[in-house]
Amino acid sequence: MNPIVVQIGNIRIYWYSLIMLIAILTGGYLVLKEAKKNKISENFIINLFFYIIPIALIGARLYYVIFNLDYYMQDFINIFKVWEGGLAIHGGILAGLIFVIFYTKKHKISTLRILDIIVVGLIIGQAIGRWGNFFNSEAHGMVTTLEHLQKLFIPDFIIKGMNIGGIYYQPTFLYESTWCLIGFILLILIRKFNKLKVGQLTSIYMIWYGIGRFIIEGMRTDSLMLGNLRIAQIVSLLMITIGIIIFLKMSKGSLYNGDDKDE
Repeated sequence: MNPIVVQIGNIRIYWYSLIMLIAILTGGYLVLKEAKKNKISENFIINLFFYIIPIALIGARLYYVIFNLDYYMQDFINIFKVWEGGLAIHGGILAGLIFVIFYTKKHKISTLRILDIIVVGLIIGQAIGRWGNFFNSEAHGMVTTLEHLQKLFIPDFIIKGMNIGGIYYQPTFLYESTWCLIGFILLILIRKFNKLKVGQLTSIYMIWYGIGRFIIEGMRTDSLMLGNLRIAQIVSLLMITIGIIIFLKMSKGSLYNGDDKDE
């Protein structure tokens, strides 16, 4: 799989970078639409984007680098080569969450209400972003066979892309992308047909993504590790647990009613 979209002289545009840009723009557009529906100022969201996007990207990169420190210490300049891959979504979510808490507290707006708006764009952005891993031939699963992949009824170009160095691998990037896409549809439907309390949409996102990531991470061969434990699985369990707690706690909270006061 060629990771380069186009090359003009020494200038290269990578699929990974392009897809991440598409993911950010798509997610951002949906967040703006959600904010408008919830009577949140467009300027508030645009200003939030101005800070949160670079902060989340830096967080995603630092998270990945920290758990691969031995490799990056051998050639420090590789830390800045983000087009080669190496963005950990959990690091991005954590860094972004910290800033959202700070930003909403500063403006005296409910943190959970803003998170409810963000998660819809976030999960579709994750679904799109995983395709960057496909073009970088990373985030794949264990060794498999051509016959097994053909039984999955996935497009031939994905099967060919999963042939890395003459060996076929499980397309775990596709599993997670599909899981996030289904999650996006579920969030939209649940929000539309159920009277959710403030914070419950965020909790559903945490539970849904946590379950999917925990299962899929167990199939991967490039997990970030802490001893014998997969970091992403630990974080996923925390997301599920916190999501359940938030859902139950907020069940006694208020419905969306245009109140911007902090919870």
